Amino acid sequence: MNINLEEKFAKIQSHWHPYIIGELNENFVKLAKLKGELVWHSHQEEDEMFVVVRGTLMMDYRDGKTISTGPGEILIVPKGVEHKPWTKNGEEVMVMLIEPKSTKHTGDLKVAQTVEKQEWL
Repeated sequence: MNINLEEKFAKIQSHWHPYIIGELNENFVKLAKLKGELVWHSHQEEDEMFVVVRGTLMMDYRDGKTISTGPGEILIVPKGVEHKPWTKNGEEVMVMLIEPKSTKHTGDLKVAQTVEKQEWL
């Protein structure tokens, strides 16, 4: 399967809405555009991997640590770790996510930004 990331990103119109672009074993490969911030949340049973394609992803952790991840870098959030992703100064960030198919967008937390139905792009 050959997937053109630029073509797929061009189809994404909303921020913080991950779209499935492929399957890898028991994982989904997803793309999302991020801008602003998402809520604090965790995934109790799943690790989450962010591959930054464009921009800089900021990730806050409850221990007070903030990690900055730039283009060509990967950030792995271990299962059960509460985190809050955000972007700086109105920047739009493009990420690829690789996570188990069972991963809920904002974990067990349901807020206005939560995407409950996983959609293919």
